[in-house]
Amino acid sequence: MYYVVAYDITDDGRRNRILKILKDFGAHIQYSVFECNTDRRAYLRLKERLSDAMHPEEDSMTFYHLCRSCKNGMERMGVKKGLDKKSYVV
Repeated sequence: MYYVVAYDITDDGRRNRILKILKDFGAHIQYSVFECNTDRRAYLRLKERLSDAMHPEEDSMTFYHLCRSCKNGMERMGVKKGLDKKSYVV
């Protein structure tokens, strides 16, 4: 399952915890954006960990699920960032 996670976390401490969690599941491609490729079980574990670390009254997280054809249609310009070919499973 391939997806992009974008976040807006208001507190520096929480933002650092969120960053560490996301690094376990994917690649940091922009300041507040990660690309992830995991199975469904790892995805659910990621959401649980993020839910425990964030404050929903102040913070936001968005998950963009990409189908195979959408993923294959992605284009990049400039410095290559993103996932390597392996899956990230924690």
